[in-house]
Amino acid sequence: MQKNHGSAFDRVIVIGYGKVTGEVLRFVCGRQEEYGYRTEFIEHEVHPFSVTEKICSENHIPFARITDKQELAGIFLQIEEKTLIVSASNNFIFPGALMEKENITVINFHNALLPDYAGRNAPTWVIYNGEEETGITWHYVTGGVDEGDIIIQKHCGIGPDTKAYELTERLMDLASEAFRECFGDVIKECAAARPQSLDPARRMFRSREVPAGGVFAMTDTPEHIYRLLRSVDYGKNDIFPPICTQIDGRKAEILRYRRISPDRRRDEEGTVCLPLADGDLLKLKYRYTDQ
Repeated sequence: MQKNHGSAFDRVIVIGYGKVTGEVLRFVCGRQEEYGYRTEFIEHEVHPFSVTEKICSENHIPFARITDKQELAGIFLQIEEKTLIVSASNNFIFPGALMEKENITVINFHNALLPDYAGRNAPTWVIYNGEEETGITWHYVTGGVDEGDIIIQKHCGIGPDTKAYELTERLMDLASEAFRECFGDVIKECAAARPQSLDPARRMFRSREVPAGGVFAMTDTPEHIYRLLRSVDYGKNDIFPPICTQIDGRKAEILRYRRISPDRRRDEEGTVCLPLADGDLLKLKYRYTDQ
């Protein structure tokens, strides 16, 4: 493989899982003949619906499954070639010592508009906080979490009924689109990145955090309850435990929820309807958990 003089890297290692990772991996593999680098893939977090191993097999890309954090850090630290690591939907924290190596560059996809909403589960928090807009960021990785210079950002709106899984899908599409746009400059080390304006007091969201502690009161506004439920709704992916409340003095967990028009109201056992300000109803299906 003859190297193109426009490429600054000998290797490109993709690490991550899910839709964005698969699309990034395909794109990187598709450009390696043009630029002359080698493509490799590392799966750190095993994902039940991952397509990356299949992509690697079809395209003869070296595939490694390394779930141990210390082992993975050790492998990265031993790299001597000029290497670009593309972190796409990846929760591995790169060690500070790796960021000090001159031959290593790491870029990362974050599902929010940095510097806001750093950390984990950003779609949850933008919905819960009632934001009307969010987006994605590709940025260089430094020793601080989500602090590196911004390479590219893309924006999208958040509708009044948007659920976390719907927003996540939209953000993944934007991430793939943005990666394709900026990759050429990144691989040639000429991306016009800009530093983040970091507030020392900015919030860093943790994976263990649940909005409102995962609990609401029936006296809360229906709008607040609806926002909370949408913010943790990742469909079939059980990222958060069920949201709970007290109904008739008993602990209950919410099984399902939806906005309905008043003419569709049916008084059924195990359901309650709350009036929204626009005239619609928030219908909750629940079950008692104190039996």
